[in-house]
Amino acid sequence: MKKVKIAVIGARFGRNHIEGAIRSSNTDLVCFCDINEEYAKELSAEYKVPYVTDAEEIFQNPEIEAVTIALPDQIHAEMTIRALRAGKHVMCEKPMALKLEECKEMIRVSKETGKFLMVGQVCRFTPGFMRAKELVEAGEIGELFFAESEYAHDYSKMQASWRFDPASPRHGLIGGGCHAVDLLRWICGNPTQVFGYSNRKVLKHWPTDDCVIALMEMPNDVKAKIFCSIGCKRNYTMRTVLYGTEGTIIVDNTSNFLSLFKNKNGEEEDFLGVPSKEVEIRIPIAVNNHNVGGEIHDFCESILTGTPPALSGAEGASTVSVCTAIIQSCETNLPVTVDYGF
Repeated sequence: MKKVKIAVIGARFGRNHIEGAIRSSNTDLVCFCDINEEYAKELSAEYKVPYVTDAEEIFQNPEIEAVTIALPDQIHAEMTIRALRAGKHVMCEKPMALKLEECKEMIRVSKETGKFLMVGQVCRFTPGFMRAKELVEAGEIGELFFAESEYAHDYSKMQASWRFDPASPRHGLIGGGCHAVDLLRWICGNPTQVFGYSNRKVLKHWPTDDCVIALMEMPNDVKAKIFCSIGCKRNYTMRTVLYGTEGTIIVDNTSNFLSLFKNKNGEEEDFLGVPSKEVEIRIPIAVNNHNVGGEIHDFCESILTGTPPALSGAEGASTVSVCTAIIQSCETNLPVTVDYGF
């Protein structure tokens, strides 16, 4: 079986990429890069994979066909463009970039070089969310009318300074909340207009607001809501609820089951004296909420077949654009129409 020769750039979060590339049946991990040589040596010994400390060595290596980029968000655009111009296919971690103009430039260079650009929105490879989308598309809950997703993650103990660098602010909605935005885009379609509110009551020393709530106007008259908090005091979750005319799906990427409520045969029937719509059907699912291996396998399959990845640069940019529009709405207290011009 032909395999794609690949390298990982950035080995902190990129550790997941290293493990994913090793597990993937269509990938040959040539090496990884990290500027911290002591840490790189430890990982190299653990995974039996060579390392370099300068990404230019990867860019100049003709053996390497593709790279994954797992670096701080602020340099996604720079490193992606360098890799594309070096003739490498690129899978860039989410968010694609922190600014929409950077996303547009990344797409332009991908087209110019003819190399694939994929964005690692891992929720699309999370078993629970994949199953939820399948159930919606199969009509199990009728016609969608409302969807909500939350990204709740306490960043207060995180030490990486790039997350809260005032010189290059990383808004929590783009950096983390993009998961929830992308998930609802994937299931419901692209929102046309958004309206947001935000505040900063927990991480007061951070350069951006730490709580965002947004309402979104989706295709087919579906309404949606996003909640993002990077300072909340609770366990990490991405609980998502999908409401349809004949049922409801509740799914959390940290749970080993999905909850389905529905009318039996589309009618108001009882089950042991309880209305069927109130009976919880628990569908077992694997947790695997950071299925980077699935992402990398999909990326390499695109390269091997010559088929552009479904999670393209345009998809990644669309999610950043929605997040950008929400932030603009929070600042102006006005609804904002989302820009998909790329």
